[in-house]
Amino acid sequence: MKKSSIILMAGMLAMASCNQKDAASAEDYLNKADFQTEFTGKQTDLFKLTNANKCEVWVTNFGARIVAILVPDKDGKMQDVVIGFKNIQDYTTLASDFGSTVGRYANRINQGKITVDGVTYQLPQNNFGHCLHGGCDITIPQGWQNLVWDVKEVSDNSITLVMNAPDGETANEAAGIDGFPGNVVATATYTLNDNNAIDIVWKATTDAKTVINMTNHSYFNLNGDHSLPITNHILTLAADNFTPVDDTYMTTGEIASVEGTPMDFRQGRRIGEAIEGLEGDAFEDVQLRNGNGYDHNWVLNTKGNDTQCCAKLYSPITGIFVEVYTNEPGIQFYSGNFLDGSGNDKQGNPMTIRTGCCLETQKFPDSPNKSNLEGWYSAELEPGQEYYSHCIYQFGAE
Repeated sequence: MKKSSIILMAGMLAMASCNQKDAASAEDYLNKADFQTEFTGKQTDLFKLTNANKCEVWVTNFGARIVAILVPDKDGKMQDVVIGFKNIQDYTTLASDFGSTVGRYANRINQGKITVDGVTYQLPQNNFGHCLHGGCDITIPQGWQNLVWDVKEVSDNSITLVMNAPDGETANEAAGIDGFPGNVVATATYTLNDNNAIDIVWKATTDAKTVINMTNHSYFNLNGDHSLPITNHILTLAADNFTPVDDTYMTTGEIASVEGTPMDFRQGRRIGEAIEGLEGDAFEDVQLRNGNGYDHNWVLNTKGNDTQCCAKLYSPITGIFVEVYTNEPGIQFYSGNFLDGSGNDKQGNPMTIRTGCCLETQKFPDSPNKSNLEGWYSAELEPGQEYYSHCIYQFGAE
């Protein structure tokens, strides 16, 4: 064989072995055709958003999910900073919230019960007797993260998706489940601007009084190499207080100070400082034991001012950071405590414990049952009102 042929073959093999960590664009490892199928009678697809800096955000209308986010690291190399699957089959068959728009009510509702205008509604109970993320899992397809959203508008840098949620969604008469009241029309708009920020706006209207709380459930890993856990990330939270949980992950109704606890991220701390290598009863701190790590809501000092940074996550490996801005009163920091390796990430790595973490802007968990408590907020939406929630994920490198 000629030397030139050997060199050519070596080059082809090198190109074939190029994985996501070496990619300048997600087009090198995401195939649009792998996201095109019919699910529950609707067509799924994959959409690419770009900006002037060649950043990318890839979105599928299955669950209005973010599939990939490519931003430059400290050396200018593009890195995908969220974990997730590389095809629609895994998203539709493996239970996950990766990148999804969660609704009708994100986070937990105690015992799956809400009372609206004196009427009590029983919701699905899918998490220690509570209703988590709308009460859905992969076996209950009514949940917004497991449904195909309609694409309303799409451009080079923005996409708006629509969910028409019926009155009584998630209802199961045989199981005694009433579902959520009110026909709701909700939209999720993702815009990638030239400041390398993902600007997310959620809106909703209803024809009957209901509760609503929408968020994005992206799992961030800013290391570039997603086989490395997020315990090395530095997290800063502008929060003097948090809402403690019991051993079923339900908020107790208390608002507690972070002072002197592992919940204090006001000055920035390494995530793994109090949780690295620990699970279950190995935690000395009762809140970390109850959450199997961090799975808590922080009461933001920004108090709904979406011009002030409420959270910052930073990887010392890539220098990439993401700052969070929101008009919501709380943020759930979840350290990926229950990732169990089901399915492989886009890089081919099993997604195991703490290979990703979430920063979910929100009303406090179980607000429908605790809005009468001091410091808590109502999650009710009435006819004639418009629900509006705003979150910005601002990326940079240092």
